[in-house]
Amino acid sequence: MLKPVPVPIADIYVPAAKRKELDEAKIDLAAEDLMGDDDVSPIQVRKGKGRYVLVKGIHRLEAAKALGEETIDVLVVAARKH
Repeated sequence: MLKPVPVPIADIYVPAAKRKELDEAKIDLAAEDLMGDDDVSPIQVRKGKGRYVLVKGIHRLEAAKALGEETIDVLVVAARKH
């Protein structure tokens, strides 16, 4: 089973396709979850070209940035094979 690890937010690359999914209302809700006592699922990233690439969790990532967080818990997953 994968275990969450803290990663600097600055080390996470967000692909353009993921940026198109952004919804400001969802970022606000995710920020409220992060500030509350809710158990928030880690975002998912994969390793690629010396950096982490976002796979899932754009709204949680942007919420953490908006709250001034420097790190975020991630699950490092394998890249999908085509």
